[in-house]
Amino acid sequence: MRRDASAPARSGPRPRGVNIMECMQLLVIGLLLSANAEGLAGQEVSGVGNHTREASWELSHRRSRDNETTKVFRLMGKNTIWTHVDTVDMSWPTFHTQGLVKIGDTFYVSAVEVVESTVRNETVTDALYDFSIDRSTGSGRGWLFKFDATGQLIGKVELTDGTKYHPGGIDYDGEHIWVPVAEYRPNSKSNIYRVDPKTLAAELVFTENDHVGGVVHNVHRGRLHGVSWGSRRLYTWQLAERKRKPKVVSSNWTPNAQSYIDYQDCHYQGVEYMLCGGVGGYTTPFGNVAFGGLDLVDLRRARPEHQIPVNLFIDEGTGDNAGLALTHNAFWVEPLGNGSMRAYFMTESDNQADLLVYDATPWVNR
Repeated sequence: MRRDASAPARSGPRPRGVNIMECMQLLVIGLLLSANAEGLAGQEVSGVGNHTREASWELSHRRSRDNETTKVFRLMGKNTIWTHVDTVDMSWPTFHTQGLVKIGDTFYVSAVEVVESTVRNETVTDALYDFSIDRSTGSGRGWLFKFDATGQLIGKVELTDGTKYHPGGIDYDGEHIWVPVAEYRPNSKSNIYRVDPKTLAAELVFTENDHVGGVVHNVHRGRLHGVSWGSRRLYTWQLAERKRKPKVVSSNWTPNAQSYIDYQDCHYQGVEYMLCGGVGGYTTPFGNVAFGGLDLVDLRRARPEHQIPVNLFIDEGTGDNAGLALTHNAFWVEPLGNGSMRAYFMTESDNQADLLVYDATPWVNR
């Protein structure tokens, strides 16, 4: 309607023109609010629907953290079919083997050469909350050996540092092999090295005031995880990358939630898991009973997520090493792509180890 010319003029600022961008922003906000309201309306008040969605999310989240090795391992149990494939003899002294890594067709194994055995004192320690020293240092030499699929030695590096001569379980992160070297006694001291697999050049990264028996490199969070003597303590070291080498910026440990086996060798798998092998045992009036096992440990919770027994032993007949479990020392596993895994074990007996090769097939994939 046309304004009457006799009417007083309108005071105040004139209305501004339409801003297209503001209109578009308001439209988008309105659509988002509408969609959110519809989603809220669809939720079940009883919580059943929420629990279902959370379970679905957890399953999807867990699967996204798995690699082929963890997927096959989750299907394994006490009825897993273990088939012996090969025994590769080592023509060189392996000493007391500890950790095993396979890169392509090349193997790396850590080992301790004991020159003088440790001697126990009268101190008792639980190697968890009690950090007492219960034995002498002894003496020896720490090694990382490199060999091919036929068992031929193609390189070695000594990692001895005074009383620290006991290498532990090792891990490969795609660039370096990580090797802990400790005193041969609980609650002691350790050096943590990273080694170039091509040249075997070793670099000391940091030290720890405890016996570190194995390490894995969590490449997704820039952390190292380790196990103490008997794996009673689970360590986490946060690393900060520097130009030349990483530096530890924080360190903590938590008690191992399981105690039926002591982890001997561990390897990083998937996203924030480690697969560990080890042994346990107990004494009866009729003798010692030993058993082996493998654990998939969730590093986010510091707890085993899937555990299986490995009832495979070295046939020693009679003697101190009778019934020695295959998982007693170094191991490595890799998927075959057919629903099975290939496992390599280097369990030492009388200061010498062979490479024992097995195929492991979950019963459901037989």
